[in-house]
Amino acid sequence: MNPVDALFAALRALKANVLRSVLTTLGIVIGVGAVIVMISVGAGAEARMDQLISSLGSNLLMIIPGTSTLGGVRLGHGSRPTITEEDAQAIQREISTVQVAAPIVRGSGQVVFGNQNWGTTVYGVTPEYFIAREWEITSGRDFTPEDLKGAAKVVLLGETVIKNLFPGQDPLGQEIRIKRVPFTVIGVLKEKGETPMGQDQDDAVLIPLPTAWKRVLGGRFLSGRGVNAIFVKVRDSGEVAGTSQEVKDLLRQRHHLKADGSNDDFVIANQVSFLNTLNSITSLFTTFLAAIAGISLLVGGIGIMNIMLVSVTERTREIGLRKAVGARGQDILLQFIVEAVVISVFGGLLGLGFGALIALLVTLSGLLTTAVSLSSVVLALTFSMAVGLFFGIYPARRAAQLNPIDALRYE
Repeated sequence: MNPVDALFAALRALKANVLRSVLTTLGIVIGVGAVIVMISVGAGAEARMDQLISSLGSNLLMIIPGTSTLGGVRLGHGSRPTITEEDAQAIQREISTVQVAAPIVRGSGQVVFGNQNWGTTVYGVTPEYFIAREWEITSGRDFTPEDLKGAAKVVLLGETVIKNLFPGQDPLGQEIRIKRVPFTVIGVLKEKGETPMGQDQDDAVLIPLPTAWKRVLGGRFLSGRGVNAIFVKVRDSGEVAGTSQEVKDLLRQRHHLKADGSNDDFVIANQVSFLNTLNSITSLFTTFLAAIAGISLLVGGIGIMNIMLVSVTERTREIGLRKAVGARGQDILLQFIVEAVVISVFGGLLGLGFGALIALLVTLSGLLTTAVSLSSVVLALTFSMAVGLFFGIYPARRAAQLNPIDALRYE
């Protein structure tokens, strides 16, 4: 018997017991569907993480000030103004792998327009900030060198601020007040969404860095041109780790820190390492979910073996008759293995459609964006075929080893 004849014989046998075949297939359907859903959910979560991280800007290092101590109490990172605009300029000037280094100061403030007001975060930035953060301006313009040199009272607004201050209006050219200081709106920032920590990046207003020092934020940062952070954009992702070390060495030299291993007065956050850590956790979580779903496939395989054993018992006389007229043991073996594989493949295809449908419904519900990948499809179908083959071998061997005389006498 060739494989094609075995396939048609298997289809006729399965058609003779449609209900039993469907119920046997059900375990494989559920198993494959569960694998597809779990892997697609994990892939969607990983893609979401990548999207959130990339919204901060790619190949990005963030430098924040070190800790300070007040009355014996350590106040944490950022509480000590140890980095300056000059540090940012030195980083951009002296390290060849750095594209831009953008200093920023920030603080909270009440923004007022007419009878509307909104509490938001005020950032003092330079034009390098938009390159580092890859933040586009949808309308209006960027800050000019003249704006920075003259500490101009101009501002760019995030989408969240616009929705709360200018519902249904064009903000360009309008005058708003930030901490009672009048500013002219010169641009609108493209919507960025949330950070991985859930912070709304669009709930922000951006003003020139000198303006922030002199007119709005001032305080401890007014003296010495101190900044809250420096965003460093590296030219190539493969150079991030090396650039981080060069930045560290340069800042230690500029801050006159001893070479005896004394603590840094700054902290460098590596976004690539953070992304890799998140992706590793997400991949582990996805693998764990897929392994749990794979148990359903094993249960379905046990169901296939059980039904095939029943089928061998019911068709004992048929097997004996086929052997009596010349069928070989390997022909019987092939027929029953093909039956098991057909059940598993058919169930796998139904499970694929079922899983893809569930993944689509999850995406449409807005709970989570899922992503059905080709690799997950191939994995699920291959595994389902392997399950059918593995659990179909024992019943097939049992059928092939039946003695034809005993089989013909079987009642």
